[in-house]
Amino acid sequence: MSFNISAWSIKQPVPTIVLFLILTIGGLVSFPVLGIDDSPNIDIPSVSISVSQPGADPAELESQVTKKVEDAVAGLGNIDHIISTVNDGSSNTTVNFLLGTNSDRATNDVRNAIAQIRQNLPQDINDPVVKRVEFAGSSIMSYAVVSDRQTVEQLSELIDQNISRVLLSVKGVAQVQRIGGRDKDVRVDLNPELLQSLGITATQVNDQIRNFNINLPGGRTEIGNSEQTVRTLGSAKTIEQLKAYQITLPKGGFVPLSSLGKVDEGYAEARQGARLNNKPVVAFSILRSTGSTLVTVEEAVREAVKTMEKTLPPDVKLELIYTLADHIRDSYQASVDALILGAALAIITIFIFLRDWRATLIAAVALPLSVIPTFTVLRMVGYTLNSMTLLALSLVVGILVDDAIVEIENIERHVGMGKTPYQAALDASAEIGLAVVATTMTIVSVFAPVAFMPGIPGQFFRPFGVTVSASVLFSLLVARTVTPMMAAYLFKEKGHETELKKDQLSYQYRRLLTWALKLNF
Repeated sequence: MSFNISAWSIKQPVPTIVLFLILTIGGLVSFPVLGIDDSPNIDIPSVSISVSQPGADPAELESQVTKKVEDAVAGLGNIDHIISTVNDGSSNTTVNFLLGTNSDRATNDVRNAIAQIRQNLPQDINDPVVKRVEFAGSSIMSYAVVSDRQTVEQLSELIDQNISRVLLSVKGVAQVQRIGGRDKDVRVDLNPELLQSLGITATQVNDQIRNFNINLPGGRTEIGNSEQTVRTLGSAKTIEQLKAYQITLPKGGFVPLSSLGKVDEGYAEARQGARLNNKPVVAFSILRSTGSTLVTVEEAVREAVKTMEKTLPPDVKLELIYTLADHIRDSYQASVDALILGAALAIITIFIFLRDWRATLIAAVALPLSVIPTFTVLRMVGYTLNSMTLLALSLVVGILVDDAIVEIENIERHVGMGKTPYQAALDASAEIGLAVVATTMTIVSVFAPVAFMPGIPGQFFRPFGVTVSASVLFSLLVARTVTPMMAAYLFKEKGHETELKKDQLSYQYRRLLTWALKLNF
């Protein structure tokens, strides 16, 4: 004896009602938690290695740095290809791993490989910078810092020291980039004649200043009964300490740095500028981290800025220049409106053809009971409400009621035979069950493989395939349980007048079909 889920739901409606109450509540709880984004989060395992050596020739960098970096990372597993770019004073190597490789582990492996060859690289290079390539890390919003009293230099320091620290504590913010402004620096202008008289070159002075401005391990020492590590601390904390630093002369003796030239603390030359309403300002942009939701990060930044403005000087104002979240919110609202409009038109169309408010109500219930539980699935797999998931829901609105309409129409046919709605629901659901399942599984078999597409396109279309498949499977469950259950208790026996109308409609349709079949093309 085979199990008929439709007959079970008709005879025992309480478990079915409880099941869909749980699914609906789960979907309603999951919906506000789902983030709003423009596109699905894409995780492409790619790591960049940047090495800078001011003044170095590209050919020299290629042989002494780039080739050694490539050889160090070439032995790592799951590498797709390596791309290197060498310019004057800088070398950049990008390591692209095979899709599916864990990005964090790949970044750590590359960082460890570079650390092992650091001693083989030229000593005068800046420390290599290893970081994961963030494909979702583009700027999402920009602010301008405006003040009638403070200078560009003061605003630059305000962003670097205060604003950046506050915004970097916001979850999802990866970086705060300053636009315009000037950086602090220390300028040492050496006197050529004085250097020549003392027999020392500018390069030798530069090397001594560089060696002074680093901290190095100094070994171990025993103090009492314990062993302590020793570090040689360099770098000057103040400009006065730097001026007093003793430069060793080649012929013996020491002279303070200030005696060899002029040492000033100031600001570097401006390499970029920002203007708002034709007035010089300093701006900053926000970059989000991979895996974060754009709209959620943008709203959190807005709240942080609103709170931070209370602690800033009264003359400093933060003006929002642009934000990508407005466009995404508009697209999201347009998609939701299209989804609601499509559902409404589908219900109206059903009423026009069925001409029975009870049948229309049963079909209308199938829509939310299929869509809302889908939000629970999206939350479980970590998807957001983006262009792909919303497109999937918009496309399947008409499909979600197909199974319910088939069930309703067959039940009405059995009612027209003189059966009670209860018996008609039992017989019709058993008769049409296999066809309904076959129809739904055909749709799933078409869209489910989209979720397994390889490559970068697969990461974009995977949420689309999962959303369509989940919502269609929920519609099948609704059609096999809720629809016959509601029909069994809501339908009424059809009178003679109604049957006559149905016969007339069938007769007119039969005439149209006969005419179409007789046409010769």
